[in-house]
Amino acid sequence: MISVMPRPSTLRLPPIDLGDETLGQRIARYRKHRGYTQVQLAKKMGLTQALISSYEGGRLRLHAEMVARFALVLKVSTDELLGINASRQKKEPKFGLKIIQRMQKIQALPTTQQKVLLHTIDNFLKGAER
Repeated sequence: MISVMPRPSTLRLPPIDLGDETLGQRIARYRKHRGYTQVQLAKKMGLTQALISSYEGGRLRLHAEMVARFALVLKVSTDELLGINASRQKKEPKFGLKIIQRMQKIQALPTTQQKVLLHTIDNFLKGAER
């Protein structure tokens, strides 16, 4: 089966300001914010890494169902993903991928080990503030 890309619209519609980012760039930003690699996101969605890369790079256009699937997995609204509502993205702190991955590992630890590790981190940070 051959898949055909949708053609760009030839309608003369008024422009919509969706910000400076493309949809693919927003997907990549939210993916990184959640601490996922393209491979991890692909696995969560039942896709291949090559498809994720093509969507993020703008080589493939997303249809409505795929926008909804990305929004669900990335835990953002479809409006945010499409660039219609950017208020939430400005409030979220930006963490690097290494920090996010470490936080995920800490979250996976038993509660007692989490408390010990967080206590150690707190003490370290108090010493660094001096």
